[in-house]
Amino acid sequence: MSVRNRLLVFVCAVLVLAGVAVTAVLHASARAERRDQVQPGGPQVSSGEVELTERGRMVFRNMAWGPHRDEVTSVAAADPAGPRTASGVKCLRFYAAAGTGVCLQAVHGAVSDTYRALILDAALKERARYDVPGIPSRARVSPTGHFAAWTAFVGGDSYAGTNFSTRTAIVDTRTGALIPTLEDFRVLKDGHPYTSPDVNFWGVTFAKDDRTFYATMATKGRTYLIRGDLSTRTATTLHPNVECPSLSPDGTRVAYKKRVPGLSKDAPWRLYVLNLTTMRETPLSESRSVDDQAVWKDDHTVVYALPGDYGADLYEMPADGTGTPRRISTAAVSPAFVS
Repeated sequence: MSVRNRLLVFVCAVLVLAGVAVTAVLHASARAERRDQVQPGGPQVSSGEVELTERGRMVFRNMAWGPHRDEVTSVAAADPAGPRTASGVKCLRFYAAAGTGVCLQAVHGAVSDTYRALILDAALKERARYDVPGIPSRARVSPTGHFAAWTAFVGGDSYAGTNFSTRTAIVDTRTGALIPTLEDFRVLKDGHPYTSPDVNFWGVTFAKDDRTFYATMATKGRTYLIRGDLSTRTATTLHPNVECPSLSPDGTRVAYKKRVPGLSKDAPWRLYVLNLTTMRETPLSESRSVDDQAVWKDDHTVVYALPGDYGADLYEMPADGTGTPRRISTAAVSPAFVS
């Protein structure tokens, strides 16, 4: 090929790449413009101060289109469909307890995104930050505020199939000491030590003693509820077919999603509650598939997200299997109740 032809090929390649770059920028600009447009008839959202110690509030990630989308937002728990106060802090996943928050964020780069976990004080000011090795999935804070946990997908991006891998970390919010992965814990399965290269953990929920936690462990195509011990660094299997557990405020029950045969491959879950003393399961009244880690509003009510017009809506129902699910808030996800 002559020098002239090589030059023409190079110029054409540059023009093509420039066109791709311009198109990408225009598409990103269009997406940003859509995000800034307030949805007609949507929730009323305004800027203001959000405090994680203000009692009687529900704090969550706002999904309503407009300038406050993805921001940590507060609303009266007694009126969750009412006016919202947005903090300006954006999170993909969020949770809070005892004046401590955990916020999982995306950091947008020129080529790809990276992710991080922020530990926040009661005024949503950053106290510490940690790298997250994949797409954020779950986040929790202990009832004392002394520990925070998060889960990220490091391979695959959905719990629905089997081709995924997770990484779950726990941090002491007082000292900053980090357990980067629960896979380093010693596992006791059916009363015996267990090792396998395919072990995965996700969906931590904490007890009040600053030692005990519960989570999902997956291995050999099955999932288990585990009880973890932060002092001994052990994880003990308790019950099969449990995903994304959430411990009740009184510490006696776990709400979770359970795979039910015959349902869709991409939406296979129903919500259940497990009594930790009797190991008796109670199916809840929600008939739709729920891919979420439910939150206890109180000892009698669970709250969870289902897909909505603007990403997700929040629903609540009794935790004893009675009653009817009720939508309490549109365009919202990752709630925490301040009591």
